[in-house]
Amino acid sequence: MDQLPADTLRIPVEALTALVRDVFVAAGCDTAESNRIATHLVGANLAGHDSHGVVRVPRYVEWLEAGFVVKGQDAEIVTDGGAFALLDGKWGFGQTVAPQAVALGIARAQQHGVAVTALRNAGHIGRVGDYAEQAIAAGLISIHFVNVAGSVLVAPFGGVERRFSTNPVAIGVPLPGRPLVLDFATSLVAEGKVLVASSGGKKLPEGALIEPDGRLSTDPHTLYGPYDAVGPRNPSNGLGAIRAFGEHKGSGLAFMCEMLAGCLTAGGTSGPINERGRIANGLLSIFLSPKHFGTQAEFERMGLVYADWISACRPADAAAPVLLPGEPEAQRRVDRTAHGVPLPQETWSNILATATRLGVKSPL
Repeated sequence: MDQLPADTLRIPVEALTALVRDVFVAAGCDTAESNRIATHLVGANLAGHDSHGVVRVPRYVEWLEAGFVVKGQDAEIVTDGGAFALLDGKWGFGQTVAPQAVALGIARAQQHGVAVTALRNAGHIGRVGDYAEQAIAAGLISIHFVNVAGSVLVAPFGGVERRFSTNPVAIGVPLPGRPLVLDFATSLVAEGKVLVASSGGKKLPEGALIEPDGRLSTDPHTLYGPYDAVGPRNPSNGLGAIRAFGEHKGSGLAFMCEMLAGCLTAGGTSGPINERGRIANGLLSIFLSPKHFGTQAEFERMGLVYADWISACRPADAAAPVLLPGEPEAQRRVDRTAHGVPLPQETWSNILATATRLGVKSPL
């Protein structure tokens, strides 16, 4: 079970999902889209990816009201090459248009054995591991590269100025009974983790942020500038930046995410010019069908043997066994489903403030 600060609340999953759904219905989304957004955001919390969970509700509503994201959109196919396709999200909610792009890639890979889909102009698509899990459910390997057009948050290796966004990568592997999901931001921390820290949540690791003079920082004000305890956080108000993980390695991956998910999709890069005047995700997804490669049985046999061998490694700490990609998320999902989603008091207050403004009552 999570070890939590004393001021952390445990919110039952059904109550939290209902509240988030009702907020987006009140904001003007239809019930189906509101359910998708709520399920996805709460699902990120259940997996332990709080940075991509319900902490984002106030910001999503602000974006909707400002016209930066558009309700009720469907991804439109721009180029269709059979085993590859380019789709335009038309600024729709990422929780609507990204699953549509992934579903198309899954269908094409089941037909051709391999497929590539590119999505541009999507609202924030949330936890990318969800889309790897969507492919795993269909028996497919998948690889996902994401960029954020118009968003600069992260300094490249050796620099102090913002050039990248947090640019995540995810890979899913469908081993029977042991699905593997690798999902990480190429920044040292996701922007959402800074958001969580600014709202009373888990503190940032040492050196996560960098000031314009090169000093390392763990203070969310480095990214957001001044802010109130309850209220919006705007990263454009801060003077500092998030750092890339792994020094030159994370920085290089972030750069390539811009090439693959930004330039190749023609959706735009983090900078230097934001021609569309708004922030949007680009997503390049690759899908592989082990069945079509004719190696599914050996792939699964060898994969499981190898996975077991890795997890059997003697741990440095006897109380902390070696875990495979996706296993920490699976463990947290079981715990949080049973005991409720942990939210810092400030995060919960921000969500309730948005709900109250829209006339939505708390279910608790």
